[in-house]
Amino acid sequence: MELDRCLELLYRGRLLPEVTIEALCFKLKEMLIKESNVIHISTPVTVVGDMHGQFHDMLEMFRIGGKIPDTNYLFLGDYVDRGLYSVETIMLLITLKLRYPNRIHLLRGNHESRQITQSYGFYTECLNKYGGSSRVWNLITDLFDYLVLACIIDDELFCVHGGLSPNVQTIDQIRIIDRFREIPHDGAMADLVWSDPEENGMNTRDSSFDNSNSGNSNSNRNRNNMNGNSDIAEDFLIETSEHFQVSPRGAGYTFGRSVVEKFLQLNGMDRIYRAHQLCSEGYQVYFGGLVTTVWSAPNYCYRCGNKASILELYSRDSFYFNVFEEAPEIRRNTFHNDSSNNISDWNPLSDTEYYNEEMLTPQSSSITTRKIISDYFEEDTLSHISRRNNGFSLLQGFSETNELNETNMGVDVFSDSYQSKSASNRRVEYFL
Repeated sequence: MELDRCLELLYRGRLLPEVTIEALCFKLKEMLIKESNVIHISTPVTVVGDMHGQFHDMLEMFRIGGKIPDTNYLFLGDYVDRGLYSVETIMLLITLKLRYPNRIHLLRGNHESRQITQSYGFYTECLNKYGGSSRVWNLITDLFDYLVLACIIDDELFCVHGGLSPNVQTIDQIRIIDRFREIPHDGAMADLVWSDPEENGMNTRDSSFDNSNSGNSNSNRNRNNMNGNSDIAEDFLIETSEHFQVSPRGAGYTFGRSVVEKFLQLNGMDRIYRAHQLCSEGYQVYFGGLVTTVWSAPNYCYRCGNKASILELYSRDSFYFNVFEEAPEIRRNTFHNDSSNNISDWNPLSDTEYYNEEMLTPQSSSITTRKIISDYFEEDTLSHISRRNNGFSLLQGFSETNELNETNMGVDVFSDSYQSKSASNRRVEYFL
């Protein structure tokens, strides 16, 4: 199967041709559009926080936590930007999702956005790796609009990239959001990917979250049982805001213990797992375990020196924070310890042999390219794929809706008129 061939190349750090990326993104959108804004999965599952284009560290994470399909994974978003290998990182995850759809689930983070990726690296990386063309960036950021917003594990563990929203009291309100669009500047969708718990509500002394063993959480049902630990009890008395506060990020809100308790009680949830914030030890526990941040990008930006973690959930109350450091191949490069070196000049894959240079443009007539695409679509009878000049005119249906053409012509995809037109052309089945 050609998906396996793509995975083989991606695991070796090679770039896929643009025409293959186009096909993979199209097929994944077909899959994701059928999913609810809030998906339900069961343990055992490993929860992964921000990766931010740190491809080698993601491979290290798979070595530590287990490869797919041997291990179930839930990724909490922020796959691109900051790191040097966002294309390789997101394409491996896209292909894994297509190959093993029930083994890996991908949530949307605040960096899965056209606007953010133009400022924090992904857009420039696509231009540099694909000959100055923004086509790959357009394809992948269009796919981002289809990623789900939240996940519930074992009917009691709520997972989201950022946090809670004053516009969302119930999970049903998340289910009816029109997610198939660019992340707006405000509103419920923006809050879910941008919000943070209040810093003075964090609790790092709770022995039930000691990383040396599996923990039995202090749920909202048994959080009053403090096992006689006066230090922990003091942490529970830390005052936090009873209402949402404006976030210093400029988007989303900060929320305290009272807000969390109300949300959990109203929705019958036990606790919240999220990402979005750098943690020096790889994870951070708030409000006595009601909220936990998981961070999975070690030595963030190749210079922060932080640890990373993945959260291995064996059941609702049995879990383990598997803490790890940056990949050995990165650690061997000491550029981040030398202030005279520039990170942008470092390229551990500079000697990587890319997958057939002639295949990096959609105009390529490579026999190998045609084989990948033809085999991948051989089970489909899609009317928008036509044979022409012994090759393929891929995804002709997009031309009919003018979506990609409008994007390439400089149409403002953030404008109300564009969003309204886009929404009117969609048929979305909401899951209530």
